[in-house]
Amino acid sequence: RKRLDQQFDFIKEIDKEKFIQRQTRLSDNVRRENDAEHAWHMAIMTVLLSEYANEKIDVLRTVTMLLIHDIVEIDAGDTYAYDEEGLKTQRERECQAADRIYALLPEDQQSKLRDIWEEFEAGETPEAKFAHTMDNIQPTMLNDASKGKAWATRGVHLSQILGRNKNTAKGSETLWNYSYENFITPSLREGKIKNDTLPEE
Repeated sequence: RKRLDQQFDFIKEIDKEKFIQRQTRLSDNVRRENDAEHAWHMAIMTVLLSEYANEKIDVLRTVTMLLIHDIVEIDAGDTYAYDEEGLKTQRERECQAADRIYALLPEDQQSKLRDIWEEFEAGETPEAKFAHTMDNIQPTMLNDASKGKAWATRGVHLSQILGRNKNTAKGSETLWNYSYENFITPSLREGKIKNDTLPEE
């Protein structure tokens, strides 16, 4: 009974992930997506796109990684990719959140999920590299689908996007190239992304 109580305490707690709004807008531009929608989308993307991973990956482990990686934002909040001040404290805030939230689980599951989360954060295994590829490409795809509105509104520069995506190809060169050509280049061409990589005339 205690084990089930702990598991359901965790399951109820992570419902709060549905309330965490991200900066990325949905494809119809009506509203921003939430963390749970983001995780669900990437999980399905992984099932469909794992064949393009640079290295063979354990799909279930990668899907699990993506489904849990933003649970910490229940406490830590969503840190915008280009918020330099927020990024300075992100790791500390998220570790504190992980300490509290994963502790709701029975000890064996707490250890297992925390290890998978830390693996994602380190970004060194084939699964973590591919998970980061998904985590970068999914919002890029939605930014393109919503006509680059979030990029334009925030005045995002190409150098910022390239910096954010500096490791995306480590999980899949094929998917990074596709993303750049099909999701980033059109918004760059239309002026939704500021091109600061060209020399001043």
